[in-house]
Amino acid sequence: MSALKKTHLFSFHQANGKLTEFAGFSMPVWYKGIIVEHMAVRESVGIFDVSHMGRCLVSGPQAESFLNYVTTNDVSSLNPLSAQYTTFCNHNGGVKDDLVISKLEDNLYLVVYNASNREKDYGWLKDNSEKFDVKVEDVSDNIAMFAVQGPKAESVLQRISTQDLSTLRRFKCLWTEIEECKVFVSRTGYTGEDGFEVFVWDTSLQDPQKAFKVWNSILSAGESEGIEPCGLGARDTLRLEAGMCLYGNDLTEETTPLEAGLSFVVKFDKGDFIGKEALLKQKREGIKRKRVGIRLLERGIPRPGQEVIVEEKVLGQVTSGTFSPLLKVGIAMAYLPIEYSKEGTEVKVKIRGRLVDGTVVKLPFYRRLSENTVYLMGKKVSCPVGDWETLRLRLKTIENA
Repeated sequence: MSALKKTHLFSFHQANGKLTEFAGFSMPVWYKGIIVEHMAVRESVGIFDVSHMGRCLVSGPQAESFLNYVTTNDVSSLNPLSAQYTTFCNHNGGVKDDLVISKLEDNLYLVVYNASNREKDYGWLKDNSEKFDVKVEDVSDNIAMFAVQGPKAESVLQRISTQDLSTLRRFKCLWTEIEECKVFVSRTGYTGEDGFEVFVWDTSLQDPQKAFKVWNSILSAGESEGIEPCGLGARDTLRLEAGMCLYGNDLTEETTPLEAGLSFVVKFDKGDFIGKEALLKQKREGIKRKRVGIRLLERGIPRPGQEVIVEEKVLGQVTSGTFSPLLKVGIAMAYLPIEYSKEGTEVKVKIRGRLVDGTVVKLPFYRRLSENTVYLMGKKVSCPVGDWETLRLRLKTIENA
């Protein structure tokens, strides 16, 4: 077995965290604990090292048309210093990966994809670039990547940034300096909270000094807010509460963006793109199954692979599941036949041989919209940061409606 790969901050993780293998990397699953880290992001601010993710630069006179061909969203709609969520699809319309593209300037893009698909995605881009006047350069090892997430993320980063972050809207980007290090910042994230992803330029695995300077500066700036370094465990529970997909679980090459509820990233009115014909056919004929949220009505922790039963028939499997640290209930996602995907459909999840009652709910389970408003089971409700008892009471109201 080959040695596990490491990020720029491995020595910090080794000294402070519980390490696990993920996508061929040695990564922290937690530091103080999943629930502590999860709630820090919901209530204040947390920081994640996500440098295990893949990053490449796409440049050249045909960069835009190339990326428009290999992705489903419309890259031509991007202005400089803006980003978009999108997917790579195969020729059958199945999702090869979900990713974020940021336009740094005309003819230059930063493409960020999942750690588990680093080699696959880079190879896919290189193979498809041969017919275009573009350059595809893997920069994963030379740009460190952190996620600073939570309601206090802006105020913490603002203390150390040379640029004003307050006017930066979601999916917009800017260049700044932190500790005299060149940093690219996008208002993006994977937690259901406000937040930023921070890219530290020109910092190699062999000389990670700049990565450490920025990481330590953010930790110091957030000390008064109770900032917590967060591991993969909290990253997973946070994104699941927010109803966000994890590639390999909720998205695979056998699922399409339309089935996954990601039709907003499929732009049929642009030019040709890989998978377009298959997706158009599926759109015309209608999807046969759909990704849904499931909220358990009894005690139990849903896990991937568990059977989802409707009317005494096994109709699906849990793709992602956990016990929600915020909502204090079991939550899961699964694909169900379209006729059983309606909100309120009664289901059972087979957990350790026991059938546990649940119900289909709208996604997201939870996602913050503003300081005082959140989505709860897909419905807008009032909830100031930290007023979790009121939130759980509202959950019971929704349950009894």
